[in-house]
Amino acid sequence: MDAIVFGATGFIGRSLVAELLRRGRHVAAAVRQDTLTPWLTSQGVNTGSLDVVTADVTRPLAELPHAPVVYNAAARYAFGLEVDEARATNVTGALNVLEWAAALPELRRLVHISGYRVSAEEGRPDYATLGAYEASKLEGDLAVRARARELGVPLNIANPSSVIGPGQYIGPAGLVEQLWTGKLPMLPGGPDTFLPVVTADYFARFLAELPAAPAGRHYWVLDDATPLLPGLVRTIADHIGVRAPRRTIPVGLLRRLPRALTQADPETLTFLSTDRYPTGPARDFAAAAGIKMPPVADALHTWADHLVATRFGTREPWLTPYGFDAAAGSRTWVVGERTDPAYVLLHGLPLNADAWAPVSARLTGPALAPDLPGLGRSSATDRPMHAWLDELLRPTRTRPSLVAHSVACGPALRFAAEHPERVGELVLIAPSFLQEPAPRLNRSAAAAVKLRRMTGAELAALLGVPEGAEADSAAADLRRPGAARRVIGALRASEAERPELKRLLDRVTVPVRIVVGSTDPLSAQVDHEVTEIRGAGHYPQLTHPAEVARALATGALRG
Repeated sequence: MDAIVFGATGFIGRSLVAELLRRGRHVAAAVRQDTLTPWLTSQGVNTGSLDVVTADVTRPLAELPHAPVVYNAAARYAFGLEVDEARATNVTGALNVLEWAAALPELRRLVHISGYRVSAEEGRPDYATLGAYEASKLEGDLAVRARARELGVPLNIANPSSVIGPGQYIGPAGLVEQLWTGKLPMLPGGPDTFLPVVTADYFARFLAELPAAPAGRHYWVLDDATPLLPGLVRTIADHIGVRAPRRTIPVGLLRRLPRALTQADPETLTFLSTDRYPTGPARDFAAAAGIKMPPVADALHTWADHLVATRFGTREPWLTPYGFDAAAGSRTWVVGERTDPAYVLLHGLPLNADAWAPVSARLTGPALAPDLPGLGRSSATDRPMHAWLDELLRPTRTRPSLVAHSVACGPALRFAAEHPERVGELVLIAPSFLQEPAPRLNRSAAAAVKLRRMTGAELAALLGVPEGAEADSAAADLRRPGAARRVIGALRASEAERPELKRLLDRVTVPVRIVVGSTDPLSAQVDHEVTEIRGAGHYPQLTHPAEVARALATGALRG
């Protein structure tokens, strides 16, 4: 056994275990429940050199595998904890790991993971002022150092700042969520507030090397290049296509205002400071070990993409890769294969790209699915929709089946007419310009208010589709500022285009197929192949995904 990791199912612990296994180390993971192995498998990590053992650090530790290197990544990271609950892991648990490690016959190093807000002050910290989480981390840091000196334990401490990356939904993630949902009118703190970050991958590599450092050292691990808080928020806002707040509100004022008004957890306010940290030793050690931090802007972008993809930890992404990209002035949300898709899937209203998840899972070829500009998670553009599609598909090397639903059939048809050499075939599903206006969605201002207030279940009932992730996802986006209003605007605009699109359909040169539900038929005659799905309405991709997938696979022409 090369190392044992306590707290191996946590965000930091599992990243460390993955790093050690990738380096060929034999690792024991001490956990309460084995949620680690499935996660490692999902990350493509070979678990052949992993032993999972049961341990509860809040109690004196029993017989466990011996290892020369012991990592304590166990921590209770949450706000609003009771003092006893926080201390059980962050203080008592840390000391239990140290006492157990001290008894190992060949212990080479104990690595304890602390926090960047700790200090060298002695005495029990003020729980009332700091809150249970930060105070318990500070108390645990002091207790571990003192007890290690008494027992002669070779100890290194890592003090990371906010560790970010896919899977981290605590800490600054709450700030990003408020930004995303339009609930961050002002920035907490001041223009010189410093909220440093470090990526999980970098920190895991640092920890893997740390046992080689001289015993007794402790390191503040954070990215000094992290922008000051206004710049950090602006970096994320520009990437995800929302407006960053320009004003700040002092922490002292925030503390005096009701939490219901500020939406700020009082415990998080202590992290909003202008303090800087002694990062020189950590930088020197990392440089000697050949560890380089990724550019902080790239790290923030990747993390923000994951937060949006997972709805801030409430669901798993249905297709990868995913993220925001620039297209015709829109920060466009895109999932799937960018360069070699067999299918490009364009959603209708009031949905987003997630509406294609049931169909995409049944397709044999790779798919690309964006959120239309101003809809779903994409920001608006002042360019025509087909011009946006032209720019979005420039990296595409194939001639995909261009599949569009409802009002998206208009821009898809225009693109196919202008660029027939880039389209294998055009598949129009429930094309709104060939049907009667949808009876369930009117085009009034009141409709926008109604849409914005809907739950996923209510939206599903309105559209006549199954309840589930797709309706929930669409409803979540409709609650974002201006989204529901843009849906109604798009419906109005589509009505004015009907005559022009009918004429264009007669002139397009690429192969065209039309798919409709039997309860939502065409209202106009067409000279193209029409597939009718029995029992389906206006949203067959949600009510009859298997039939739609079969219709796409039959006769699909791809270059």
